[in-house]
Amino acid sequence: MEESGEISMEKLLAELETLKAQTSRMENSRKDQLSIAIVSGDMDKILAGMIISLAAAAMDTQVKLFFSFWALAALRDPKKKAKGKDFISKMFGFMLPKGRNKLKLSRLNMCGMGPVMIKSLMKKQGVMSLDEMFKEAAELGIEITVCEMSMHLMGFKKEEMIDYPNLRFAGATTFVADAGESSMQWFI
Repeated sequence: MEESGEISMEKLLAELETLKAQTSRMENSRKDQLSIAIVSGDMDKILAGMIISLAAAAMDTQVKLFFSFWALAALRDPKKKAKGKDFISKMFGFMLPKGRNKLKLSRLNMCGMGPVMIKSLMKKQGVMSLDEMFKEAAELGIEITVCEMSMHLMGFKKEEMIDYPNLRFAGATTFVADAGESSMQWFI
């Protein structure tokens, strides 16, 4: 009986060492990187994503943002127009906010007064505006990926998106690959 107990203990110790090695490999395969999927087009949620991103980038963490579905409205340039859109694409373009400064709050939008109040409070308390946050994000090297599928579904075109130095267009598999390398993944 004692002999079988020793064999079991040896097996357990060997399995423990195998698990330690696997855990170590997994931990070492992760980069000091934050990947955030942003799908909400609400101003407060875009603000939260940008604030977290800027904080991480300021701490030398690589940041990759994946904008999808309703969040794409924040990346539309109000000065740009795209030609050759079908009726549905034109309707999405008309109904959705054109740019980050036209976004609504998720709660207490108050017929448009909520965003005005938040912007006023932010300015009063020295908090960067969304425009300033995007500028700072670009300077810190934060990457933004525009979901191509969402862009096509909503009828948006590349030429109507913001000018941003680290902007790329890709699919969900790109986000999944980025998130798989990241030590932190968020969904907003």
